[in-house]
Amino acid sequence: ECPGAFRCPSGQDCFAEDARNRAAAADVVVVNTHLYGAHLASGGAVLPAHDIAVFDEAHEVEEVMTDSLGVEIGPGRFRALATGARGAVSADSAGSDAAVDQVAEVADHFQRVLQPLAGTRLPQAALLGVEAGVAGVEGPGLGDVVALATGRVARLVGLLRQAEREKPDDESAADRTRRDRILLAAGHLADDLAKLTSLTDDEVAWVDGGSRSPSLRVSPIDVGPLLTEQLWQEVTGVLTSATVPLGLVKRLGLPEDETDQLDVGSPFDYPNHAILYVAKSIPDRRRPESEPAIHNELEALITAAGGRTLALFTSWRAMNAAVEVLRERLPFRVLAQSDLPKPALIEAFQAEESTCLFATLGFWQGVDVPGRTLSMVTIDRIPFPRPDDPVLQARRDRAGSGAFGMVDLPRAGTLLAQGAGRLIRSAEDRGVVAVLDSRLATASYRGELLTRVPPMKRSLDRAEVEAFLEKILADA
Repeated sequence: ECPGAFRCPSGQDCFAEDARNRAAAADVVVVNTHLYGAHLASGGAVLPAHDIAVFDEAHEVEEVMTDSLGVEIGPGRFRALATGARGAVSADSAGSDAAVDQVAEVADHFQRVLQPLAGTRLPQAALLGVEAGVAGVEGPGLGDVVALATGRVARLVGLLRQAEREKPDDESAADRTRRDRILLAAGHLADDLAKLTSLTDDEVAWVDGGSRSPSLRVSPIDVGPLLTEQLWQEVTGVLTSATVPLGLVKRLGLPEDETDQLDVGSPFDYPNHAILYVAKSIPDRRRPESEPAIHNELEALITAAGGRTLALFTSWRAMNAAVEVLRERLPFRVLAQSDLPKPALIEAFQAEESTCLFATLGFWQGVDVPGRTLSMVTIDRIPFPRPDDPVLQARRDRAGSGAFGMVDLPRAGTLLAQGAGRLIRSAEDRGVVAVLDSRLATASYRGELLTRVPPMKRSLDRAEVEAFLEKILADA
């Protein structure tokens, strides 16, 4: 909604504008990938002109850009627009108050029609009004609400532009800025609504969030062509990661004949300092006896390690169940992800050497705990992506019979490598990565997953692993 420094009375004092001015004069600008995605989504309006973009954690770029280059519309955008527009339209315009009220009313319609669709992928027909409504919900369907919203926002944009033309000569700078901001917000919302009704086969639409705060989202299925067009034709990319996913060049739309790839290896002595242990005896995760077996395995391994464990889980339910059981069995402090904010958890984990930390997917990356505090990382199961993720569903549909190998397996391999990478953080570190999923020892696809994990010594023998952990503890 920013009208720009020259149209805003606070433009000369604005900290954001000052930051932009300093960035424009700099040789190197450091931002996160989400802000870079916002820069691309804005058509290049956020960051200064540049020749090279270096992306660290390259394995995250595809998903960040998928989110950034999409559209999200929720009831809150209509309510915010209506609130801001009150007083910004001309009081002399016929029906101006009614037009504002009607935009606010659209928010309630969106809320009603999106609630029962939460978590649902939408066919294009639902946005065009071809489908009459939602099963069990009275009133107009989603397509009708989108059409209604489009007309009402367009009318409000017209009234705001009329107010701009008819502004009094003595209009204050604050009033002008307020109207400019609301006009920008209304214009962006109108553009996003138009995108909903022109969905292509290269996009997927779904309802995100829970029933309390649903939002309608549209994302590109494949960001490669968009990045080819909007980024790589203008900018040279350097992408780095300890776990570069297979096929990343193609998925990000990098020109394959102009792209060099280099693996510089690792300075760490993985074969002698670490063991990758797979608990082959754990029953199939679909069987009820698998969870008690995992808890027993964790108890034995953590005891041998003297605590000092980061236990990673693929779901909150599995984590909470393990915490409840093992807090009663272990003599060590067990922290759960829900106990404290992430920085405080890491600090508490490091403060007392025998402490264990049980956490979910937010801790599979970006956790750096070198030294004696962390001797073991456990992973409760192979981290395959959710089957109901709408964007991945669309990618699977596009991949056809090869979907598992093209969509699910590469992502599981990258995340497995990220989780395993929490263990060895310095040349002196030693320890065990224990995967409590027998599929990593038995499934036909295990080879592709194992190639993604650092080259640790491999073992299926828990006694060998316990002896290794006990030796690390004795040497500490």
